Amino acid sequence: MRHEQALRIVQHVAANAPGPVSVFVGDAHGELVAAIRMDGAPLDTRFNAERKAFTVARSGAASTQALAEATADDRLERANFDPRYTFWPGGVAAYDGESRVGAVAVSGLAGEVDDALARAAIESVGLSVR
Repeated sequence: MRHEQALRIVQHVAANAPGPVSVFVGDAHGELVAAIRMDGAPLDTRFNAERKAFTVARSGAASTQALAEATADDRLERANFDPRYTFWPGGVAAYDGESRVGAVAVSGLAGEVDDALARAAIESVGLSVR
């Protein structure tokens, strides 16, 4: 994830969110590239966005939603994941061609809205989602 892309992703989410959110853009390892907590977004949304991006980057899942669905019936598998993982929707992997280049996460609204904002922002900078 290039820094310029990460900044544009943050700006895209901030411009299109129907309410205050936190956005965390991580590299392919889930480490910070750019982030924002919009005015009015609850403090815990920043941490939740970071965890969503970390989960996607470290688990190899295409999204936190996909990971939640894949493990919904296996409590033992979920119990053995990294304790920083989260299964709340809103974390989405970003790809440049076939290469995973980062993770984008949004937190603060309903899960499906967070997820849709992350996906739209990724695509707005010419990257793709799965």
